[in-house]
Amino acid sequence: MPSNDRTAIVTGGARGIGAEICRRLADDGYRIAVLDLDASRCAGTVEDVTSHGGQAMAFGADVSDEASVQAAVAEV
Repeated sequence: MPSNDRTAIVTGGARGIGAEICRRLADDGYRIAVLDLDASRCAGTVEDVTSHGGQAMAFGADVSDEASVQAAVAEV
């Protein structure tokens, strides 16, 4: 299990497979940066992770736009 100082950035984390990846990585001890086009869409995933003792924050990013991704990674 990784130490608590590791952060995973998960794109498309607001729902579906991305949200499941967030949950699994949180269970493995990662802090989670949940990225999606609209950060507000990530609220459910963030709530799910944090309600189970994990750490997660939401970030908005358009993965088709390099500058958007760079800005989100810098913010994380």
